[in-house]
Parts: sequence; C-alpha cells; structure tokens
Amino acid sequence: MTDDTVFAPGFKTTPYWWEAAAPPSPTVTALPDHADAVIIGGGITGLSTALELARAGMKPLVLDREAIGWGASSRNGGALSGAGSLGRAKSDVSKGLDPALLAEMVEEAEASFDAFEALLARESIDCDYARCGRFVGAHSAAAMETLAKRAALLNAAIPGTAEILPRPRLAEELGTPHYHGGMVNHRAASLHPARYTRGLAEAARRAGATLVGGVTVNGLARDGATFLVSTSAGVIRARHAMVATNGYTGQALPWHRRRVVPVASYMVASEAIGRDRVAAVLPKGRVYGDTKKILYYFRPSPDGTRVLFGGRATLSDTDPRVGARWLHKHMTHLLPALQGVRITHGWKGNVAFAFDMLPHVGVQDGMHHALGCNGSGVVTMTHLGTVAARMMLGGDNRASAFSRMPMPTLPGYSGTPWFMPIVTGWYRLKDFASGWRVS
Repeated sequence: MTDDTVFAPGFKTTPYWWEAAAPPSPTVTALPDHADAVIIGGGITGLSTALELARAGMKPLVLDREAIGWGASSRNGGALSGAGSLGRAKSDVSKGLDPALLAEMVEEAEASFDAFEALLARESIDCDYARCGRFVGAHSAAAMETLAKRAALLNAAIPGTAEILPRPRLAEELGTPHYHGGMVNHRAASLHPARYTRGLAEAARRAGATLVGGVTVNGLARDGATFLVSTSAGVIRARHAMVATNGYTGQALPWHRRRVVPVASYMVASEAIGRDRVAAVLPKGRVYGDTKKILYYFRPSPDGTRVLFGGRATLSDTDPRVGARWLHKHMTHLLPALQGVRITHGWKGNVAFAFDMLPHVGVQDGMHHALGCNGSGVVTMTHLGTVAARMMLGGDNRASAFSRMPMPTLPGYSGTPWFMPIVTGWYRLKDFASGWRVS
C-alpha cells in the first residue's frame, strides 16, 4: 500500500471538521485577579459548565492551555445518544452495578438527550444536528446476545427506543458482509462537533463567561473558602474551581489525572465520492459503531458526500499518518465498496476512559469535576458540565446518579497509561478469538 493509493493530494493531519469551524487561535488576554469560578478545560464539559453558571448570574472563567475547543470536543465523530452511550462504555453495562442505580443512570441519560436538543434550540446552535439513529453492528454471534440485553435496557426506559436487526436484514442498514446483525437505537443523532463546540462557546460568552485559551494551569491551592489558581499568566482567586480536562488532564491535577486513562483515537475522512456512493454503503445515513473490543465508529459527512471512519488504529499512540493508513485498511475491509477511495484527512484526539468505564461528576477536596467520557461524550459531558454547575449553585432536587459512585484508580497509576499497548493487544486477541478478521 503506497501513499498514492491511500492519501488524496493535499492530505491533512488536522480534523476534517476544522475546515468549517477551526478553533480560534489563542490571543494574549489579561486575566482577572478574581473569578466566581475558574474552569480548567475549554471543551464541551467546561463550556457547558460555564454556560450554566453564567445564565445563573455568575462570572465564570474558562482556561485552556490550547485554543478553546481544540481537544476531543472538536475532533470526535459527532455521534450522540442518551443511555445508548452507556452501552458503548461496557459490553455488559449492568455488570457489577446496583440495579436501582443503573435504572437511575439510564433515566438520567435519556433525559439528558432531550435536554441536549432543547439546549440547541434555546441557544440557536447551528451544528448540522440530525436525529438519524445509531446502528451497532454485532461482530460475533455472541455479541447479538449482548445487544439484545442492551436493547431491553433501553426499551425498559423508553419503549420503542431500540430494535434488534438479524443478519438477513443487515443490508438494510450497512453495505458490509462482516457483521452478524445488530441493534438500531432510534434515540440517537449526529452533528458537526466543531460547529457545536464553537456554538457552545459563543453561547457561554453571550451569557457572560470569559473564555481564554493559551493559558496553562500550574497548580491549585485552597486559601480558606477560596482557591488560588496558579497559571502561566498569573494567579487568580476563585470561589469555585472545576476540572474539565478529561483526556488532556495534566500533572497539576494529580488526583484527577490518576483517575482517567487518556487513549488516542483516530479518524479519517474519505475524499468526496458523492451522495449516491455514500448512500450505497450507509443507506440510512445513521451514525454507526460495533461491539468489538477495538471498535469502529463511522458515519456520512454532514453533506452526505464522504465517509468519516474512526477507531483505535495501533497498539500505541502514533503519528496521524500512520494511524490513517491503518484506518483506511479497516474502512475498506469493512465497507468493500470503498476500495480505491482515498482519504483527505487523518487526525487523532485523546479520549478519557474511567477505570469503571462510566462517567463521573463530583467534588474532591472542594474542587468540582466532570470526567470520563469513555468514547461518547457529546451529550454526556454537556449534561455533566451542567450538573457540576448546578452543584456549585446549590444543587438540584435530586443528586445526579453519576455523582453517587466513587471514581476509582489503580495502585501505582500516575496518569501515564504505560499499559495501553498490552491492553490493546489483549483486546485484539479477544476480537480475533471471537471470530473477527481483517485481511
């Protein structure tokens, strides 16, 4: 395989999404001495926290060491759902969880999906949103049983949410011979993640939040009832502090860094091949995923002329060009009609996994946090950022189900995932043992 057969002329290692909505370059801004709340992390989590606080009359300050929205928030696949996002984190989401707590999680997650749609309307965020549904392909016969359990869980919350599609009907959903059937989640949608992140930032600014990129937080310390936030641009005193860094959590936040595993996920964009060719392989125009340990996620571009394809490309973090070659191989194996189609963009971003594979919101040493998107964070982190803001403001009538679990770590883990090549290799063996093959 040569670069000429994989990469289209002008191939870029920046996200395809940035063609329409690149994060703004950070500008030198004098920071205030005081803030009602300092939020560390300028992605979806931090921006949704800032928006909710500002709408309540507070003056939050969002800081990011890169541009606002530079990280996974503007790099992801743009697929979203409610409780369906819990199923992406675990092959059997109910394992080890109290059934009553799980039921509350599902109820809350489904409610967050409706709240997300209401947020888009309220703030007039134009981001190519479409309630298209999600198809999850079963990579093995046994995986169909897992999907049946997941569908039952979703339908118990809202009847009619999910349906199981047997293998003879696979062609209705997807131009591949490789899945054993799958599940359709009708309460799922797609959007343009970079346009959504930009719209969320604009909404937060309109409400009164201050957003500053290009500033590194070096440390936080309690000083009575307030926090002293040490940054590369000076020290800020704040009534509240919030950690919203997820896959980019730095050494200045050791407790939080020990509880998230940053995993590089890769995506590619095909060259424009026209709506008819895209519709031939993705006939329903949904967002797509599967049940493998090393899963694929893919979808049509918002204009329907390209295929966007993502996954875990290699055993270890690598150059986007290397990852793009691997993803091209997997894309054309899964969707044979794309043989010969080249790619114009290949990029990567860090996804934050929690050790229990569930999202968390809470308070530690007085600092608020919302962490653990687990590969499906657009709705989840919008919701949990809002929850964190309401906790600062005095709380909702009922505490979030995602605030009632301790956030675990592993003994000796300091935030550097040295074990990921081992875990990835093991997951590939599991997929191979279950019958999955890539030629």
